[in-house]
Amino acid sequence: MKKYLKITPEGTKDFLFAECSAMDDICGKIEKVFVSRGFKKVITPGIEFYDVFSVPCSGIMQEEMFKLSDNKGRLLVARPDSTLPIARMVSSRLKNSLLPVRLYYKQAVYRNQPTLTGRRTELMQMGVELLGVKGLRADLEILTTAISAISAVAEDFRIELGHAEVFDALSDGLDIDNDYKEKIRVSIESKNYSALNNLLDKLAPSKAVTAIRRLPSLFGGEEVIEEAAKICEGTKAQAALEYLHQLYQNLASLGLDDKVIIDLGLVQRNDYYTGFVFAGYINGIGDAVINGGRYDELLSEFDAPMGAAGFAIDTDAVTLLRLNDDSVSYSDNPDVLVYAEDGHEMEAIQLVQKMHDDGIKARFSVLETLEESEAFAKSRGIAKVIKVG
Repeated sequence: MKKYLKITPEGTKDFLFAECSAMDDICGKIEKVFVSRGFKKVITPGIEFYDVFSVPCSGIMQEEMFKLSDNKGRLLVARPDSTLPIARMVSSRLKNSLLPVRLYYKQAVYRNQPTLTGRRTELMQMGVELLGVKGLRADLEILTTAISAISAVAEDFRIELGHAEVFDALSDGLDIDNDYKEKIRVSIESKNYSALNNLLDKLAPSKAVTAIRRLPSLFGGEEVIEEAAKICEGTKAQAALEYLHQLYQNLASLGLDDKVIIDLGLVQRNDYYTGFVFAGYINGIGDAVINGGRYDELLSEFDAPMGAAGFAIDTDAVTLLRLNDDSVSYSDNPDVLVYAEDGHEMEAIQLVQKMHDDGIKARFSVLETLEESEAFAKSRGIAKVIKVG
């Protein structure tokens, strides 16, 4: 039997040196934003019971989960999502906490990708959850926290803002089952106009069909709300549009109107979203690096009904972009290599510590001879070698 001793499983990788430094830098800047906004760090287990992710609104297909069993034969999964475990935690460990609760996390999630297509199965994420509160203030807190976090690691970004109730309200007026509704949703999300038209052409003409047909193209500034209001007039989607307009105007008052885009084709896959939804993009990264929104029904699945909103950041993608930036260096080279002659080792180590205290990057040479130390310094581009003794 072949032994896989020198490779990692498909979709995973080792992180080395500069990669780790870049990730620490990115995550540190994001974490500083979260802490400044009053969010407290939590860590959930890397493995959870399958039942946590089998709730109807999880939006996670069982084929996407890595499964295993414990010594009692119970089905477990490697954590495919962080929001659901936090919902479990809040409903049990934090059920008597004073609300609202502000939580943040930094941990890996694991998604089985049957076709891979360049996607990873292990992803590092950071995110926040604001639980036990609803309303405009809570939603603005989540959105501005997300914008502050992405601003801390990138200058050229945009936030696409939508509302789950727009599509839900319009599709509820159609005589279709959930499978057909999902096909329509996927077509809108991917902006596949051909597939969407084929699906809608099979339905009886109605105001809802006309409005849904337009959703993928309703993308832009404040004018999108006005245009959508005309085609959604008289439907339940109107209230969602009005609330979305209110969110947009508040963000625009901060001078963010050039960063925030209305996208009524933003129909997130996770069924637990019940209100505003948003995605964040950074120039140079094709996929969204932030996804989030309001999910007020999710905690009811854990017998702890309460308002909830949050988002997750794909820190791996941001790290990779930063590593490709030639203007940023994550070199760990010291300025000075300190070599000790025999009997002077502790003197050299103390000198290295003093240099560090003075702001000089120094390293103690563990090589046996001065010649070896000098050759090492030359090969690594270390400018100076000091001999002690």
